[in-house]
Amino acid sequence: MTRDEIVKLLESVGAIRTGHFELSSGRHSATYIQCALVLQHPQHAEKLGSALGGLFKEHHVSCVVSPALGGLIIGHEVARGLGVRAIFVERDRSGQMALRRGFELKPGEKTLVIEDVWTTGGSTRETIGVVEQEGGLAVASGAIIDRSGGRLELNVPSRALLELDVPSYEPDECPQCRAGDTASRPGSRFSRSQP
Repeated sequence: MTRDEIVKLLESVGAIRTGHFELSSGRHSATYIQCALVLQHPQHAEKLGSALGGLFKEHHVSCVVSPALGGLIIGHEVARGLGVRAIFVERDRSGQMALRRGFELKPGEKTLVIEDVWTTGGSTRETIGVVEQEGGLAVASGAIIDRSGGRLELNVPSRALLELDVPSYEPDECPQCRAGDTASRPGSRFSRSQP
């Protein structure tokens, strides 16, 4: 898929929005990207997963690991495209990412960590940490969208289908907050905590 095809697809389903948003990282941005809106369509998820997986064929992984919930669908589709298994990490009762549900990694198993959107890379870093803690070997990471414009460093080779330079700010540095505007909180971490 070309960059223009990806942008057009995301815009066609409303996955890219403008306004004033508090991201799940806690940072503020005038652009919100909700990949769930494109991934809800299996034909789009399959196409994006195949394209993203194609960026990592040379790594010869045997497993794709994704952080739940955002990376789950795209991770599964990347694994399908590569012909390997897909598992996910999720938060345990203490709030830490962990492998649960009987998922295991073999010692030294080559894994690819896949996420939907990178802002700070926090969930991907946590997932890489879990892979290593469980004895696997994270050899690369990927995402549909890198909001940092390619500046994100994750300590493994990393690629995204689409790099966007979308500024985000700490709340006390946010130009929209300084102008008196209030950020909305559209992310999934927030919606479950709201009544």
